[in-house]
This record gives sequence, C-alpha cells and structure tokens, in this order.
Amino acid sequence: MRGLRRFVCRMMSNVPENTVYGGPRPQSPSQRVTLANLRQKHARGEKISMVTAYDYPSALHVDQAGIDVCLVGDSAAMVVHGYDTTLPVSLEEMLVHCRAVARGAARPLLIGDLPFGSYESSSSQAVDTAVRVLKEGGMDAIKLEGGAPTRISAAKATVEAGIAVMGHVGLTPQSISVLGGFRPQGKTVSSAVKVVETALALQEAGCFSVVLECVPAPVAAAATSALQIPTIGIGAGPFCSGQVLVYHDLLGMLQHPHHAKVTPKFCKQYGRVGDVINKALQEYKQEVESSTFPGTAHMPYKIGASDVDGFLTELEKMGLGHAATAAASAAENSK
Repeated sequence: MRGLRRFVCRMMSNVPENTVYGGPRPQSPSQRVTLANLRQKHARGEKISMVTAYDYPSALHVDQAGIDVCLVGDSAAMVVHGYDTTLPVSLEEMLVHCRAVARGAARPLLIGDLPFGSYESSSSQAVDTAVRVLKEGGMDAIKLEGGAPTRISAAKATVEAGIAVMGHVGLTPQSISVLGGFRPQGKTVSSAVKVVETALALQEAGCFSVVLECVPAPVAAAATSALQIPTIGIGAGPFCSGQVLVYHDLLGMLQHPHHAKVTPKFCKQYGRVGDVINKALQEYKQEVESSTFPGTAHMPYKIGASDVDGFLTELEKMGLGHAATAAASAAENSK
C-alpha cells in the first residue's frame, strides 16, 4: 500500500501549487518540483539542474542531491545497454527504465524521452506514445527531438493532449543518419539561425523548455535570450537557463574503451566512480581467491556446539565421514 501511495503521489507531480482546494503553498525542499517551480526559478534568473537516470539506484542519488529535473534519456541505449547510438532502444525498454526511476525519485520533475521510432509517423502516434510514458512510465513530461514541421506538429498535438513537452534542438542524436554522425550544429550562419528558429517554433508549439545540444555558446545565448521558456544546455556553454549531463558521464562511472569512445568532449567528470568500482571488484576477487573473504565478521549464522555434535553424528550415520570432518573443521575455525 505504501508503495502504491508513493507511486500515485509521484504521478500527481504536475498538479499546480495553486489548486482549487487549499490555495497556494510555499515549496519546501522536500516537495516535488513542478513546472510552476521551474518557471518561477527561470523568472528569478536561477539556473536549473538536470541529470539523467535510468534505474532505481541512480534515481535515488539524483533525488538525494536535490537535482531539479531527472531525465530518463534514450542515452540508456549507450550507457546502459552498450549500443553505439541511441537508435536501438525500444519504447518497452524505456518504459522499464521510467518505472524504475519513478520509484526512486520522489522530488525532481521526471521527463521521459520518446525513443526513436515511437513518434515520427504522425502526431497521433506521438500522443499515444506520450500517454504511455506518463501512464505506464510514471513520468511528468516527455521530451522529443528535432524541429522539422512534423516534429513541431507532434509537440503541439502532445501539449494539446494535456502532456508537458520539452523540445530538443541542435545535435539531435536520433537524427545521426541525416546529420552524418554526432556532429555539432550552429557553426555556420544558416545553421545558427536554424537553431534559434527551431527553438522559437517549439516554444510556439507549447513546449515548456528546450534542450540545446552541441551548439556554440553565442548561438545558445541568442536562443536563450530570444525565448521566454528555459533552455537546458548540454555542450552549449554557460549561457543557457540550466544544464544537463548524463549520469554515467559526470560520475566517471565507466572506465572502458567502449565508454571512452562515446563520452562527449564537453562532459566534466565530477568523480571517477568507475575506478572505485573496479578497485572494489578486484579486491573482492583477490579475497575470494585467497580465502580471506568471508572472515568471521561476515559469518553471522551460528550453530550451537551440541547441535554440531549431533550433526556430525548424523553425517557419520549417512556414511559421509569426509563431510563430517569438513564440518568439524569449519566449526573449529569459525569460533
């Protein structure tokens, strides 16, 4: 029952503070972040923090750190599933990640990425997928990539269906087939203007925020100034309304050639958690091989001396003399 109540409360995080009953209430650090809170923060000129999470443990860490927004990103395809791009991850897989994060993060606004292939066909497909991300995934809002007319229409239809939408322009990883790889955008006059125009179109469609990925800082600054909604930068310089990084990247979670290949240049590592994990695993392996683990401190389950004697007798009756000898030796060494 407690788990159900927590999930229901998590699902209600888009209820505005100024509700019909009770009137507005001040936001305390332990309360859920809502779109209203983000708008207020943006209006005060305060930066918005956003980090990805993909499972219960990472969601708990993001929650406890007081991060404003938690994105269940399709980057799970690369940092969790080991793919080279975000394209292979499915909607069903994303829903599993969303549900796990929703169980772990009680405070941040939760946003679920619409994965490649789940919203491009039509606006109705986008709405149907977004509904599933909220109803089945426990998210508060969705994010979709791109600024083509069909994507703008999909964003508008989704907002009109009552679902909060975050846009995403600049480098859109789901479009690497067209972009020719993970290439920064906005480096020419026409490309820079397109980034700003697309961001404005997404705002007009009703998006509450726009991610600016891998664009030069002046372009991000221009877009941020032109928009009335917050921009969230990733590889876009310090002039956005907020920043987002991938959980595994900022923690230095994975120290492996594959991950080194896909870790972006713009990411700052605030820790080297991967090194700590590797050291712990190697130490564990060594202690297992040397029989120093488990030691007496990690053998909490005891059997009384009289029961040991009775057990040894029964083993002898069963013709298991070697087993009795092993048990007697273990009992002696466990004292």
